[in-house]
Amino acid sequence: MLRSEKKEFVLSLEDIYKKSSSLIITHYHGLKVSELMKLRKSLRQNDARYSVVKNTLSKIAAKNSGIEGLESMFCGPSAIAYSADPVQAAKIIVEFAKANDNLKIIGGIVNNKIINTEGVLQLSELPTLDQLKSRIIGTLQAPAVRIVSILKEPASQIARLVQSFADK
Repeated sequence: MLRSEKKEFVLSLEDIYKKSSSLIITHYHGLKVSELMKLRKSLRQNDARYSVVKNTLSKIAAKNSGIEGLESMFCGPSAIAYSADPVQAAKIIVEFAKANDNLKIIGGIVNNKIINTEGVLQLSELPTLDQLKSRIIGTLQAPAVRIVSILKEPASQIARLVQSFADK
């Protein structure tokens, strides 16, 4: 990699560190190209990305971004999964790691806080932002649905009463 390419790579990593609410660091040693493509495709479908990174440049980008403590995580064949949704990338990476022993979860960053492997596993068990939004909407709609059914019930009882008289 040329020196100018390295500078661009560090700048793009700094941008990823700053804009992503979650970043999962993995080791991919032993994965086939087809398996990596499958992982990337599933992440892309959920608005997340997976990139192979150079360890030295990743450490420089983390330091430039103000994130301390990642140095020990970047050793060996490293790659990062990142997304705007703090949970989505973790869910996909953990599912993939369960099916493929060659993908090792090292740790990550969530909202500029460093987490270890156990933290990533716990993060993957949380609901995604879309799931939380749908739960909130359902909770807000429930009282309105109950009010409508209560108001509608007397009219339907009268209709059933009139129908029973008509049937006689």
